[in-house]
Amino acid sequence: MSTDTLSDIEVQQAAEQAGRLIEQAQRVVVGQDDVIRQTVVAMIAGGHVLIEGLPGLGKTLLARSIAEAVGGVFSRVQFTSDLMPADISGHAMFDLKEESFRIRRGPVFCNFLLGDEINRAPAKTQAALLEAMQEQQVTIEGKSFELKPPFLVMATQNPIEQDGTYPLPQAQLDRFLLNILINYPDLDDEVRLVNEVTTSAIGDRLNVSSVEQVLTLQEVHALQQAAAKVHVDQAVTDYVVRIVRSTRDWMGIELGAGPRGSIALLRAARAQAVCQGNPFVTPDDVKRIALPVLRHRVQLSAALEIEGRRVDDVLLGLIDAVDAPRN
Repeated sequence: MSTDTLSDIEVQQAAEQAGRLIEQAQRVVVGQDDVIRQTVVAMIAGGHVLIEGLPGLGKTLLARSIAEAVGGVFSRVQFTSDLMPADISGHAMFDLKEESFRIRRGPVFCNFLLGDEINRAPAKTQAALLEAMQEQQVTIEGKSFELKPPFLVMATQNPIEQDGTYPLPQAQLDRFLLNILINYPDLDDEVRLVNEVTTSAIGDRLNVSSVEQVLTLQEVHALQQAAAKVHVDQAVTDYVVRIVRSTRDWMGIELGAGPRGSIALLRAARAQAVCQGNPFVTPDDVKRIALPVLRHRVQLSAALEIEGRRVDDVLLGLIDAVDAPRN
């Protein structure tokens, strides 16, 4: 890799690697192409993903398929109302044989952590992930343990109006690079999904046997480094900041995105450019990824919520109103 910018060959190689990851996930996750692409963008950007949708739409299968495609260690934590922080990070335990305390590492020590139904646990347990997501480390009994890269948290969330769920604190939400919405597949995709899952299969066990490893963890890390070197013109950086700042005084938005939103949007746009095979970030790269970056960082006014307005509709109007650089 070059020290400043990427060569055309490096750009093409990075785009091909991203494409292979997307292709492998599409083998088992049917009808969710946009969700798959956005998840790969988050991984390339070195960020975490909050996937929101009803149960049974393939969220767990997506996380496992990407882990298989890069040979990473996969862990899954089912969040419940009685889950404790130590159940995630680990704890110190007394070894009777050695007559000393030793650290038992929790499921967070992995490459891909799936936090299933994260909003079913109270805030104290949700906060157990904050240090791991932000600092890439875990502290147990006063001692810090580094998490080996790449480390990606994929948390799933059921709609907040369902029984037994808790809203995620804003500090927790802000740690997620993208908030991805997953919806029902269309008719043809659902028919294909049912055929693939039920043919010569017993029960509904998740099957990722068709996913091949196409990258190593070292190659994923190199891909993340390549994304960090994608050229960004100052005019595009200004465009990103103007979009985020507009959320703070846009009519109908009570709480806008902070500076971390600008940083997240630029990071995601770089990764989006890699997936598109672009040697530099374009305004279209910014627009393509702006909704999943911003939708969880803003809060609509009570009046718009009563009217049933969607955050995405308000953000689309905002993005269209911000002038994009032409050259």
